[in-house]
Amino acid sequence: MASAVDLADVPVTDLMSELLRRMKCASKPDKRLILIGPPGSGKGTQSPTIKEEYCLCHLATGDMLRAAVAAKTPLGIKAKESMDKGELVSDDLVIGIIDEAIKKPSCQKGFILDGFPRTVVQAEKLDSMLEKQGTKVDKVLNFDIADSVLEERITGRWIHPASGRSYHTKFAPPKVPGLDDVTGELLIQRKDDNAEVLKSRLEAFHKQTQPVIEYYNKKGLVAQLHAEGSPRDVTSEIKSILSP
Repeated sequence: MASAVDLADVPVTDLMSELLRRMKCASKPDKRLILIGPPGSGKGTQSPTIKEEYCLCHLATGDMLRAAVAAKTPLGIKAKESMDKGELVSDDLVIGIIDEAIKKPSCQKGFILDGFPRTVVQAEKLDSMLEKQGTKVDKVLNFDIADSVLEERITGRWIHPASGRSYHTKFAPPKVPGLDDVTGELLIQRKDDNAEVLKSRLEAFHKQTQPVIEYYNKKGLVAQLHAEGSPRDVTSEIKSILSP
């Protein structure tokens, strides 16, 4: 199959850095990870670090669905039909999109699944799909954190809408309260970064996800993370769990 990119047009520095990355990755063990945790537990902070350290691809199912719809892939077209009707995209469609994604070269060493599976049925379907490929989930990282800590984290978040820079009234305050450090423009709070919305999201998360954690626990795959720690501490804990 012809490559969509002519390598002759790719800058040498880009080619060399990709070659060096692949050489470094060649010796890394394969890993297929699932991240489970409530909103604000730090999955988004840790994912890029894990991805880089272990040469994995990061699969966020929401982003993948949007990309498949935008690319008008056969599965994307089906997903759009469901979305247009206001229906949830079926589990089988999501599994199909994950199945396609993990066959890409960037997923050769394995993947990080974030935001999926959310139910035991999805977990079973994921296991069955991976089994057909001769692989399986290696580890489930459970970002364990008290709801009260999350409330403090999330209700203190402030965003600079134009750049996406985020601040926190307690943990990472702006130099001038309410203003972006770089532009001096006003910061805003996201509509769902309030205690009431968080409470309902957490209730839904616990109700839906606890059975998934129990499902993987029975398989001996769950590792509990102390997600209330600093990002650096959580990264160290992940490395010690994932090191051979």
